[in-house]
Amino acid sequence: MRKIRTLLDDIDKRLLSALQKDAQLTAQQLGEMLHLSPSQAGRRRQRLETEGFIKSYVARLDGLSLGLNVQGFVQVHLASHGADQSRDFKNLVERTPEITDAWTMTGDADYLLRVYCEDLPDLNRLIQEVLLTHPAVARVHSQIVMDQLKTDGALPT
Repeated sequence: MRKIRTLLDDIDKRLLSALQKDAQLTAQQLGEMLHLSPSQAGRRRQRLETEGFIKSYVARLDGLSLGLNVQGFVQVHLASHGADQSRDFKNLVERTPEITDAWTMTGDADYLLRVYCEDLPDLNRLIQEVLLTHPAVARVHSQIVMDQLKTDGALPT
């Protein structure tokens, strides 16, 4: 059963918006932005973490700076849809570092994967030697990102 969460007030929404832009803001800085004391801002942040509104804090890395010159999306179509095949494919996704995001989908494809690779031969290896060799995979369709107009935008609050 899902827990009913506390409704967010305007201050909570502004706090979440600020943290999406800079997760390293201190309670002092948040308090100044929200016109609260640092302790009040810190308690609100802690409550939002506890209630699951804030899942984690991460550093966003630059793929190009790391030598990951190819970003792509790969649609995966399964040949069979049993529980074992789905579990095995999920395990493959979790242990493959080039796959950074994965979604199950409605429509034609069963999965949509975001991948980062060093170059086109590396992407080809991922598709040919990792994805297509999986027994549940029937076919894949890949698309290479030419330019990214918006990066992992903040959620509306």
